[in-house]
Amino acid sequence: MTALSFSMTTLSSLKKMYGTVFEKRVTELCLAEFLCYGPQREAGKEGRCLLRKTKDGKIVKWQVETDDPLCTLEEAFQRVEPSLGFNIELKFDDNIVYQQDYLVHVLQVILQVVFEFAKDRPIIFSSFHPDAAQLVRKLQNNYPVFFLTNGGTELYYDVRRNSLEEAIKVCLEGGLQGIVSEIKGVFRNPGALPKIKESKLSLLTYGKLNNVPEAVYMQYLMGIDGVIVDFVQEISQALSDMIKPAKAVPAEEGNGEAEAKSQLQFSQQELSFLLKLIPELIQH
Repeated sequence: MTALSFSMTTLSSLKKMYGTVFEKRVTELCLAEFLCYGPQREAGKEGRCLLRKTKDGKIVKWQVETDDPLCTLEEAFQRVEPSLGFNIELKFDDNIVYQQDYLVHVLQVILQVVFEFAKDRPIIFSSFHPDAAQLVRKLQNNYPVFFLTNGGTELYYDVRRNSLEEAIKVCLEGGLQGIVSEIKGVFRNPGALPKIKESKLSLLTYGKLNNVPEAVYMQYLMGIDGVIVDFVQEISQALSDMIKPAKAVPAEEGNGEAEAKSQLQFSQQELSFLLKLIPELIQH
């Protein structure tokens, strides 16, 4: 078994000869077969065509601005700038019930690579699978572990995945360091934020709304610890512009300059109103 770096549990491809689509779990492929998909390292060699499957089951083209050949976790450690941190998401199929022995085996393979090649690179582990998240915490204590959740925006057979309150329980029972939630789950249930803070857990968020500067600024006001975004530079700059004080303006003669204030400010009453309003807005 080899630790791979890939964003999905399944892989969809197209057989050109017949124009048919076939799908395989990544775990069903040997390493050589996995690496033959997508762009190839060897000049002039064409890889197998990759497709993307949407949540509603549609098959669409694999379209990205830039693409690299697939790689193993070891290669990612060796080739990526050492100062760049890794969020290693431990992916498991939602439709499979895994035995603990299997989970332990998979996690040990991953940890072996991490311990050998991570060196001083900042790393966190995260997983939507409650048992995997708790197990990786038991197997090591060098790196923080976060439980991934949709925060109730989607429902699953495993109730531990269905709310922020359940996510808190998973973290406290397993000694995890925090939660990574779909931001809509937090906006729909802002009352969970004080409970997360009281439990001394960190809260990060992900989701399409995190590419909207105003949504990220709202999270800053709420005290959320971090956001996962697609456009890092653009969102960072926009948030910085919102947070930094506006230029001081000349006051009336004799009073000196007026105190510089943040460009966007909300009173506690206004913030409370927004927190009540947002859950209603995102329902539509």
